[in-house]
Amino acid sequence: MPSKENPQPDRGKNTNSRRPGSQVPPKRSDASQIRAKASGVPPESAAFAVVSRRAADRLRAGHLWVYRSDVERVVPAQDGSALVLVRDPRGQPLGTALYSASSQIALRLVGAGALNDQAWTALFRARLRAAIDFRRPILSEQTDACRLVFGEADFLPGLVVDKYGDLVIFQVLAQGMDDPALRVELRTILVEALSPRAIFEREDARIRELEQIGPAPEGPLYLDPEATDTGAATIFRLNGLRFHYDTGSGQKTGAFLDQRENYAAAARHCRGEALDVCTYQGGFALHLARGCRRVTGVDASRAALEVAERNLDLNRSSLAANEVEWIEANAFDLLREWSDTGAKFDSIVLDPPAFAKSRRAADGALRGYKELNLRALKMLRPGGTLITCSCSHHVGVEEFTAVVAAAASDAHRQVRLLERRGAAGDHPVLLAVPETEYLKCLICRVD
Repeated sequence: MPSKENPQPDRGKNTNSRRPGSQVPPKRSDASQIRAKASGVPPESAAFAVVSRRAADRLRAGHLWVYRSDVERVVPAQDGSALVLVRDPRGQPLGTALYSASSQIALRLVGAGALNDQAWTALFRARLRAAIDFRRPILSEQTDACRLVFGEADFLPGLVVDKYGDLVIFQVLAQGMDDPALRVELRTILVEALSPRAIFEREDARIRELEQIGPAPEGPLYLDPEATDTGAATIFRLNGLRFHYDTGSGQKTGAFLDQRENYAAAARHCRGEALDVCTYQGGFALHLARGCRRVTGVDASRAALEVAERNLDLNRSSLAANEVEWIEANAFDLLREWSDTGAKFDSIVLDPPAFAKSRRAADGALRGYKELNLRALKMLRPGGTLITCSCSHHVGVEEFTAVVAAAASDAHRQVRLLERRGAAGDHPVLLAVPETEYLKCLICRVD
């Protein structure tokens, strides 16, 4: 929170009796304040952080994060507020940030000026409403699920909110967002703007451990008084297809909404016999089944494939495919076996989980991507379609494209890039924060 100025020295009659030019030594507390002002550092009673020159340059360029290694000094608020005023080494203010005492991302900027809790809450409300309004054009009878808040890209760092039909699911991914007052604002605005049947907080156990965030409150944040059940399950629609949703299962907040537009692109490009590798709950596979005569979905998770089968049952009447089957298997082992035995497909989708959780894991991730793409390229018939994805932020689009090109060379195949795609439009990229761009999707013709 911004510091409060100390009271000025008494300007009463004693001051008027001093000789011109004379100075009265300040009290000890006043002297501390003067030194703080001279150095550009707030008094010790204020919440502040001093960051390195490198971090200051990043913030001035528009980035919103300061890593712990770039924090030179921090004095958190004594009243429990997560807000701190950020200054550069010369004492120049850079804005207000949410402070985390445990995360490697120690500071997440939320405003360019000095904000107190009241001002930050007002900003939170305004930004949440703006994020919801930005997504309204996406929602229709064909699609009633989307990402409503995408953290830093909506200037609400550490907060993710997704809509699945009549349910809203949110995740708190930063210590500074774990605030009961903000949950109240979130509930009020979501109910006001969307009239959901229920709102649930879904924990990401790994992130909460890293951020040292306690357990989320039990039960729904909101449940419609007229609801006849717990509100924890529903059916949502993407591109006209229906999918089951349960708050107690699945990855992320439950489904992969970021692939929505890529699902539709796959349905346009793919024909013949199709293979969907790492199908999860059948997102790509069911879209492929609209135009492909046979679709095989592969995943290592039996639970995910059981949901995929239920999703298939929901949509059978609208699918053109004569056959959709699911295979529980390790993708690497199965593709190696099939490519060695001469299995052939007309269309293949590769949508594996993130192979690189950190920069150190990037080299291993590139080897994994190359292996999957090499095997897929060997199995594609001439003129076939390869749709290959990576959701590893630490593998950039240039690196990923180069890996696919290297795999094509090793497989002795000519590959033409038809489309280079990213996440759906409800996952906007903040250009100054490259971490908000993570999903790569290449659509290729293989000759």
